[in-house]
Amino acid sequence: MNSPWSQRFDLALHPTIAQFNASILFDINLIEYDLTGSQAHARMLAKQGIITLEEGEQIVQGLEQIRQEYRSGAFKPGIGAEDVHLAVERRLTEIIGDLGKKLHTARSRNDQVATDVRLYLREQIALIQADLHHWQQTLLTVAENHLDTLIPGYTHLQRAQPVSLAHHLLAYFEMAIRDQQRLQEVYQRVNLCPLGAGALAGTTFPIDREYTAQLLGFAGVTRNSLDSVSDRDFVVEFCHACSLIMVHLSRLAEEIILWSSQEFQFVLLSDRVSTGSSIMPQKKNPDVPELVRGKTGRVFGHLQAMLTMLKGLPLAYNKDMQEDKEALFDTVTTIRSCLAAMTILLAEGLSFRSESLGRAVNNDFSNATDVADYLAAKGIPFREAYNLVGRLVKTCVEEGILLNQLPLDRWQSFHPLFGEDIYDAITPQHVVSARQSYGGTALEQVKTQIAAAKEWLRASA
Repeated sequence: MNSPWSQRFDLALHPTIAQFNASILFDINLIEYDLTGSQAHARMLAKQGIITLEEGEQIVQGLEQIRQEYRSGAFKPGIGAEDVHLAVERRLTEIIGDLGKKLHTARSRNDQVATDVRLYLREQIALIQADLHHWQQTLLTVAENHLDTLIPGYTHLQRAQPVSLAHHLLAYFEMAIRDQQRLQEVYQRVNLCPLGAGALAGTTFPIDREYTAQLLGFAGVTRNSLDSVSDRDFVVEFCHACSLIMVHLSRLAEEIILWSSQEFQFVLLSDRVSTGSSIMPQKKNPDVPELVRGKTGRVFGHLQAMLTMLKGLPLAYNKDMQEDKEALFDTVTTIRSCLAAMTILLAEGLSFRSESLGRAVNNDFSNATDVADYLAAKGIPFREAYNLVGRLVKTCVEEGILLNQLPLDRWQSFHPLFGEDIYDAITPQHVVSARQSYGGTALEQVKTQIAAAKEWLRASA
């Protein structure tokens, strides 16, 4: 079978151009979806009397044979096939003869590939949502195990206030909820069928687009034929949603890298998730979070590539749009591998060093705000209390002591309202437990957040 435009052209493509033009080496990933879409199209053609019922069944069976040949490794189309659609059509014609040429009635490769990509992405979104669900379950499990573990909270990468480690991890759970919601929104726009839009203007045949959509499990059909074949907004939205997932994974990855350093010593990495140096025998490198941090730029790049590819395209389909697939496929592969690796890392690849964390929260001035709150609760205007505590901290820094090491008479020299109870008020445990506002880090609030997280996982399962 020659190229479909062979009667229009006198010369064959230059071999280099043929290879440059071909997409078969990567769009072969769509073959299962192409076969499924083609079977639905053949059934619709038969239902509408455009081909006979017998012809429709022969085509469906021929396509199923190609599926089995591909799965067994017997069907391996090369560059000569140009793309997955022509590869399937050629093989179908070999199997069932000229009847195979009727499959392309009332459709174009333009609406065909748009359908394939939507079928592919619909399935991948569901898989990534399952990966995210597993990630969230891991975050929740580790959080429950560390309700009473305290960790320094930071702003500007400076010690700010101590928080529950569970509270810290649940922040990433909330990010993952938003990731799930974004993917679900993308899914709704992906789940519309463009098949039947033709090359750009529809078809003269009496097709039933709703029937095809129903066979393929779509929620409905796209409305405008021009937009149907040229729309890749859903790919951009998917790449954007994945970019934010990577942002969230990379932020935690960066924290784990810091926490595992000698300067922090908050976590100990397992040998199962680390490697060493080729010349420095003492090293244990945080490879997993470093790779996640690095691969984030890769996903960002695909998003930028998609936006740039689409921004100057006139309606309708243009060959530029062939570039969506490698970006999309790699985004899916990268996001799923990073979610899997980070889930393993958190679940079994690191342990929190309680002694180091205990020293950290007891060895700074992150309780200073609570001193100001102590005075404010006794009627001193907060800004006045804030400035007074600033002088207190400055004094302690100059003398090389902490607030809890300051004698009571020195406290009272700054303000007579300080009493013996100030020492209890500034312990890390009290600083954390005092933050009872909704969404705060106090134990009861964190328990409420955990209960809400469990309910979210249950409802979204």
